[in-house]
Amino acid sequence: MFVLDERLQQDTCWLADLPLCRVLLMNDARYPWLILVPRVAAVSEVFELDEAQQHQLWDESRLLAQAMQGVFAADKMNIATLGNVVRQLHMHLVVRVEGDESWPAPVWGRGAAVPYSESGQDAVRKQMLQALERSGLEVALA
Repeated sequence: MFVLDERLQQDTCWLADLPLCRVLLMNDARYPWLILVPRVAAVSEVFELDEAQQHQLWDESRLLAQAMQGVFAADKMNIATLGNVVRQLHMHLVVRVEGDESWPAPVWGRGAAVPYSESGQDAVRKQMLQALERSGLEVALA
């Protein structure tokens, strides 16, 4: 049974569910930053997914990254699976803009997160849900 890691639950808010992944918004307003978590139990590496799930993960990450790039005018999309702190398989998709707080270094471990205001979180959620709907991905909101 799929259970979201406690750290991911604490640092993010739920955005939507896609056919394979839960989409989470990282609660750090410095960067548009989404996290895809395959809803598969006890998986920590991409290669532990079956072949169909691996393809689905790539499709979802590609379409989500394209949507984010369009919505937030990214100069670069950073996509990574680290898992050194949170073992549960998850994929970070981070919009990078030249001159952002960490540019050109990675965002991990740099500065303190700036939590979203409720209205800021709602605005990002609305923008991303509209972009996901246009992408053709099947999006579940409940």
